[in-house]
Amino acid sequence: MDANAVYARALSRAFGGALLFSFPLLMTMEMWSLGIAVERWRLLVFLLLTLPMLIGLSYYAGFEPTFRLKDEVLDALAAFGVGFLLAAVLLGVFGVLRRDDILTQAGLGKIALCAAPAAVGALLAGKQLGERGPGAREKERAGPLSELFLMAVGAAFLAFNVAPTEEMVLIAYQMGPWATLALVAISILLLHVFVYQLGFPGETRRREAGDFRRTFVAFTCPGYGVALLMSLYLLWTFGRTDGVAAHEIATMTVVLGFPAAIGAATARLVI
Repeated sequence: MDANAVYARALSRAFGGALLFSFPLLMTMEMWSLGIAVERWRLLVFLLLTLPMLIGLSYYAGFEPTFRLKDEVLDALAAFGVGFLLAAVLLGVFGVLRRDDILTQAGLGKIALCAAPAAVGALLAGKQLGERGPGAREKERAGPLSELFLMAVGAAFLAFNVAPTEEMVLIAYQMGPWATLALVAISILLLHVFVYQLGFPGETRRREAGDFRRTFVAFTCPGYGVALLMSLYLLWTFGRTDGVAAHEIATMTVVLGFPAAIGAATARLVI
């Protein structure tokens, strides 16, 4: 098949993946309001940090096979473009964006926030919607640091789906200290069970790295730490930490860390 036709087909899958992964957020009112409320410099930091994440993700699961850093950068930029275009079109169709809003700060903010998960979906389309599965080569080149990176991507993606909602703040407000500690324990337990007990990709190699104590300390605990860091980062991005006491920030981080931990645990299954 002609190379252009192959790329066009991969790009079509990328739009499908972007739609699949982003439509819950595109239809969430909090995302529309945050597109206006989030400070522009925080939004810029968010976009700048998203790009290297997409480049790294392209290395493992781009919407087409890549073999050079240049190709991976181009694929990441293409995925970002797909996310922006899809978000702009659908937000316009939903009536969230008016014709004269698209080039305003508020309009671009709404599009940019929704474009990030869409770009992740575009990159994952090759595996989730295409014919390629997680090959042995991909599993072999995923070392400990790579595993943490993939956990961070999974944690950020799943946490991003609920971080904009007011329910995160409400749940944190309703929970007491013992409930917070219980949620920490549940999150860590689920992360460990998902990664080491359910037969997800890479489980055998992780088990060979040592006994339960070693794998728990070397993989599970760092994975939960990554989930908490990504949760705190998202809360900061959306302004949830502004003017809030330290213990309340910690509780909100633990609450958001619950879906983030599940995202970190299942990242290797999706990616």
